[in-house]
Amino acid sequence: MRKIYLHVLMLFLGVLGANGQIKIKATPSDTSNYQSRKLKIDEINLVSAYYHQDGNNSAVTGGIGTEKLTDFANTFDLQLSKFNKAGNKNTFLFELGVDHYTSASSDKIDPGTISSASRADTRVYPSLNWTHSNEKTGNAIGFIGSFSTEYDYQSLGAGFNLTRLSKDKNTQFDFKLQAFLDTWKVILPVELRSETNPGNGRESKSEGSSPRNSFSAAFSLSQVINQKLQALIMVEPAYQKGLLATKYQRDYFTDGSLRAETLPDKRYKLPIAARLNYFASDQVIIRTYYRYFMDNWGIRAHTAEIEVPVKLTSFISLSPFYRYNKQTGSRYFAPYGQHDPSAAYFTSDYDLSTLNSDFYGAGIRLAPPHGVFGWQHLNMLELRYGHYSRSTGLVSNIITLNLKVK
Repeated sequence: MRKIYLHVLMLFLGVLGANGQIKIKATPSDTSNYQSRKLKIDEINLVSAYYHQDGNNSAVTGGIGTEKLTDFANTFDLQLSKFNKAGNKNTFLFELGVDHYTSASSDKIDPGTISSASRADTRVYPSLNWTHSNEKTGNAIGFIGSFSTEYDYQSLGAGFNLTRLSKDKNTQFDFKLQAFLDTWKVILPVELRSETNPGNGRESKSEGSSPRNSFSAAFSLSQVINQKLQALIMVEPAYQKGLLATKYQRDYFTDGSLRAETLPDKRYKLPIAARLNYFASDQVIIRTYYRYFMDNWGIRAHTAEIEVPVKLTSFISLSPFYRYNKQTGSRYFAPYGQHDPSAAYFTSDYDLSTLNSDFYGAGIRLAPPHGVFGWQHLNMLELRYGHYSRSTGLVSNIITLNLKVK
């Protein structure tokens, strides 16, 4: 059930950051007198988020049962840069993420234990990003490496990104490639395990490991239409191969039998998105977003979002937002006890069901000229709250604090 949290957090961080704001035409920097500089700290970002959810459609117990989960996530970003003699900028971004979750539904993998190993876990995920950019043209190239580990998986990630701007800086093309090579422990529900291991405890029984590899690309084109209007379109094809089912999730059939979730070992995804930002005045920006999603499992989804940052004073802004999602579920989904015994693939995970969801909230941002609370280096504080609900009955709340030090 923790993937629901990750999905909501990604939505939340999507509106927490730059929100796809497109660069406005700027005068190129004069780099003729550039000298090589020592590595310096540009900024430090600290982000803490607390998330809580509840519902009654746990996939671990076949689509029924508690979905209660809490997560406390923290990320630390350190950005450094150095100019060379040609005026080109090398930027290094180091990120360290640590989050701890507790999940009542995961504890049902083996209900006979007092507390299974997967009931609570800590995830650690460092990453390093290097970007080489030309300050005169705005063109850039970059690479990223990442690692993530928790109770039942480890992940290695690598990525490449490229940015190209037109001569007038009004058109920008971005290209990104990413790959994640994951290894998952195959953990079955206790009643489906082939044998027990009394020495280690039944809750730790693993049927070995299996790979899950993910590859994605992103193509985006942004355009400054005029001083008030900016637009962006994006296509993000993705491909996954390996163990795509979560094997400790149960599925119940019309004949009363029970099996572990089984899904195809290949998945193709194609999201297509558009963003339109309108600068209504010096105080108000209207940011809109639409995304269409399809995959070869039969899922089709439409997502629409609006956010309206309002500058209350020169250094205080308020940003209410709302996101709506409508999804047609996978052909492999069925509720508790409704799977056909002859089916080759089956899941009762409500993330893959037909559903509607709403996500709304607001953020307040403080960026006083003399620093937050009078501390010159703490130049930004942002506090955001979001409430998520969907037609399956799941509800969640998330609150995030972002501090920027420069």
